[in-house]
Amino acid sequence: MGQSTGKPNNLDLEIALNVQKSSTDIQCVCTSHPQQYACDPKGNPALRGLPFCDTSLTDAERVEDLISRLTVQEKITQLVSTAFNVSRLGIPAYEWWGEGLHGVAISPSVNFGGDVAAATSFPQPILTAGSFNTALWNSIGQVVSTEGRAMYNQGRSGLSYWSPNINIVRDPRWGRTQETPGEDPKLTSTYAVYFVKGLQEGHYDGSQIHTPGGPKRIKVSACCKHFTAHDLDSWKGYDRNYFDAKVSLQDLEDTYNPPFKSCVKEGQSSSLMCSYNRLNGIPMCTHYELLTLTVRNIWGFNGYIVSDCDAVALIHEYIHYAPTPEDAVSYVLLAGMDLNCGTTVLYHAQAALDKGLIWEELINMHLRNLFSVRMRLGMFDGDPETLPFGSLGPSDVCTTGHQNLALEAAQQSIVLLKNDRSTLPWNKTKKFKLAVIGPHGNATQEMLGNYEGIPCKFASPLDGIKALLGGNGQSVIYAPGCADATCRDGNLFPSAVTAASEADAVVLFVGLSQAQESEGRDRESLRLPGKQEELISTVLDAVKGRPVVLVILSGGPVDVSFANDNERVGGILWAGYPGQAGGQAIAEIIFGDVNPGGRLALSWYHENYTQMDMSNMQMRPDLSAGYQGRTYRFFMGSPIWEFGYGLSYSKFSHAIVEAPSTLTAPTLHQQLCHKDVSNSLKTVQCSKEDKDACEDLYFKVRVRVKNEGPMDGSHSVLLFSKSPLAGSNGTPFKQLLGFQRVQLESGSEEEVIFLVSFCIDLGTVKADGVQTLDIGTHTIIAGTAHHPIIIVSY
Repeated sequence: MGQSTGKPNNLDLEIALNVQKSSTDIQCVCTSHPQQYACDPKGNPALRGLPFCDTSLTDAERVEDLISRLTVQEKITQLVSTAFNVSRLGIPAYEWWGEGLHGVAISPSVNFGGDVAAATSFPQPILTAGSFNTALWNSIGQVVSTEGRAMYNQGRSGLSYWSPNINIVRDPRWGRTQETPGEDPKLTSTYAVYFVKGLQEGHYDGSQIHTPGGPKRIKVSACCKHFTAHDLDSWKGYDRNYFDAKVSLQDLEDTYNPPFKSCVKEGQSSSLMCSYNRLNGIPMCTHYELLTLTVRNIWGFNGYIVSDCDAVALIHEYIHYAPTPEDAVSYVLLAGMDLNCGTTVLYHAQAALDKGLIWEELINMHLRNLFSVRMRLGMFDGDPETLPFGSLGPSDVCTTGHQNLALEAAQQSIVLLKNDRSTLPWNKTKKFKLAVIGPHGNATQEMLGNYEGIPCKFASPLDGIKALLGGNGQSVIYAPGCADATCRDGNLFPSAVTAASEADAVVLFVGLSQAQESEGRDRESLRLPGKQEELISTVLDAVKGRPVVLVILSGGPVDVSFANDNERVGGILWAGYPGQAGGQAIAEIIFGDVNPGGRLALSWYHENYTQMDMSNMQMRPDLSAGYQGRTYRFFMGSPIWEFGYGLSYSKFSHAIVEAPSTLTAPTLHQQLCHKDVSNSLKTVQCSKEDKDACEDLYFKVRVRVKNEGPMDGSHSVLLFSKSPLAGSNGTPFKQLLGFQRVQLESGSEEEVIFLVSFCIDLGTVKADGVQTLDIGTHTIIAGTAHHPIIIVSY
């Protein structure tokens, strides 16, 4: 998402809104009110007989009737994110643009105030992804939708939330890394499904049967963004508005598209956003082959496609792909985009019609997609108070349960990166003086990250530590060391040195902020900003052997190898942007009330990683060009910490106790015929027998995990596979098959079962974009346990 820059001048407004002078009485209103809803017979008795208000008819019949009653001018005003009202039909204005990435967020459709002054703020997705807990992601989605519906019922929000962001983090310098579930397609795809299901439908555990086109009514509308190959904002002269992502078919099918495919097919998202960038020369919002042939026709998408904000305008104004604004309108509507976040379609669709570049039935097709979603949201079913979710109100926002879930999300997700000599946890009952030092020591707003709302409350790290210690013979002294994360000078170093020298132990809170990483702001370095490294070294010199723990707040990774290699730093925690309860969660982990169990959803690299050109979209390595590849699946170098890394105060062992030893592969033709294996851009002639050959080919992997440590703990079991061709011919070194989170008491064990799809999970995508099985010995990996599976040809 980007902030709209299309502010029209007075002449533009006069031209665009000239339709208001007609008898149809169209008016642009950007906020709703509880008393304003469509099909309100009290407000307009004539509406009682209109078929689009008749709930006994199908949604499709109602949508057709509604569209048939609109003039061409009225139709055009419904193709933009701030949709006009049509008062003669009792249709209120609607603002489509809402944000709910990790809580109901400040956005055009959301208006905090009155009885709903705040909403629950969860950690950023890059952190919660590290919980590897599908139930948690689904629960967070449910809370966001509950609070969103409650605000809608108060006239303070819409029902369409343009979340989640499921772009793969190819490069850790990307400023929007914080918004995503990380670098792995399997993890990101799974996150998308469970979060979207939580937003739109509620509880989901993977066992529900999908209804064609999704459920009839949804709680809110989710939107998976930004489709596709979008992970560069602004870096060394490259700009997302101009960027042309050069992507191979192999990388597109293997890395960039899988999360969107899962979001559409299994998550059944009701919206998809096309991105700013071009893909191999074609602006994504004009990409008919992907938006229509793939997303709608092959993946079966049932919803609306929205442009990123002003993405339609830039097609003509910025990159001159379209010779005129009218051509830009025709390009996107013909490609399959339904809704323009911006004003280009509003201002220029009529001219495009007059020139014959588009036609009214094309507009009707897009209106079907838009009004069908509004029907599914119940917007034309009458009084919201009488409908499902109509009873939700202010008492359902910032509830104790919701805020406890925000705390639990941070507790489950924070990652212990280093714990030499069992430095942590510290004993909270022991009398000592603790120094809290660093620019994030008393962080509040900084804990939220971007796309944030107004949180119910804050618990800064300093607040959390003070509350937990409770003053039982302990004292806490605080010295920021730097004014903020930019840490431009060392003026505050002396007070930090004094605090460190007087303390029995030190916690250093460092990291990044939105000043270093955010939308429109990519990083050029992976090091801590400003003089933060110098602050750490200065404090270490002052403590003279007393224990020091480093806590990092950031979205993307930072090169703290200097601290990891320094024996004077006993422990390192990564807390991401942990949300409103982050300070409490950090304190509880430091003092052992919570056993950390988070794992990295993104590999952490050394500074020399930045020698790679960020504009290079290639995932696979090319050693002849000195290119080492991207993510744990392809990177040839040695990261500081790899995807999936995370320590605990306990030790967990793994044993693979059940898995097949030999499997026979279906024929290559049968593999290509499987609905989830075939390249979406290729056509294969298949019989029913061919299509079904892979359908039931699942095998069971049973893993026994045991807690051999002194503390109860929550642990994520990650199952990987390694192909016989791993590391060669563009084949990943390993790839994630699945994951499950378990809670184990000290000394206890549990068995977890994975169902592995033979064709899908063990297959690898080749250079032609087609996923097939490699013949030979595959290796299944869980922790340090390995199990070989020999795949023989049919």
